[in-house]
Amino acid sequence: MQQREKRPFSFYVLAAFFALFVLFLYGPMSAIFILSFQGPNGGLTFPLNGVSVHWFGNLFEKQAVGDFGASFSRSLLLGLMVMVSTVLVALLAGLAFRRRFLGGTPLFYLTIASLVVPSIIVSLGIGVLFQQIGFRPAWWTSGFGAHLTWTLPFGVLIMFAVFNRFSPSYEEAARDLGASPWQTFRHVLLPMIAPSLIGVGLFGFSLSYDEFARTLMTAGTFNTLPLEIYGMTTNVTTPVLYALGTVTTLFSFAVILVTLGIILLIRRKRARA
Repeated sequence: MQQREKRPFSFYVLAAFFALFVLFLYGPMSAIFILSFQGPNGGLTFPLNGVSVHWFGNLFEKQAVGDFGASFSRSLLLGLMVMVSTVLVALLAGLAFRRRFLGGTPLFYLTIASLVVPSIIVSLGIGVLFQQIGFRPAWWTSGFGAHLTWTLPFGVLIMFAVFNRFSPSYEEAARDLGASPWQTFRHVLLPMIAPSLIGVGLFGFSLSYDEFARTLMTAGTFNTLPLEIYGMTTNVTTPVLYALGTVTTLFSFAVILVTLGIILLIRRKRARA
């Protein structure tokens, strides 16, 4: 009978560290999840006063404070706008930087410079700029631009990494067979980088959907969901806030699972082809 190989002590240390990290990461989230099932007469802390889904139903009723539906719609639409823009710009930047051109290096550093600037400073600067030029800050204008300063650098860096590993021999073979530049892009390049583009889109949407600091000074008079939740923490005295946190968290996980499913489907189709 073959003897099982003994694991080194470092394996158990790393496993314990990872378990503590997961507990630290998801522990507070689990507390919110449990408290969202408080009974109708329950409060904001333990112990539970009964178990019910009362507060989830309360989300769809008119609230004395907070506007869940409208703020969620704004965050969702803003996230989709940022996602599409990030994918398009990151793709075009990745294609452009495959060849050297004059001013490429300064442009690259200028693109990623916003990552090292504090988010609240970016938000404040954009908000003040819009006011100085006579435009009222709004989530779909100044807020949209502020979010792009956060998502575009990550999208560009990801596409740079993708194209650095991409062999141009596939495109050369397509051109040798008579394919036009557009046909080469459409039928050769795009299918191969599609999973990466979906990942960039998910990254852009996630960063925008829960962004707080860069939205604070640029959203105008209408809040996005993170701003609405933050504002509610000071005046909501019922577990409806926990129910909202649970719903938004489940929505985020659903988006991730759907995206991963699409990527797996694309890879399976490519493997069959």
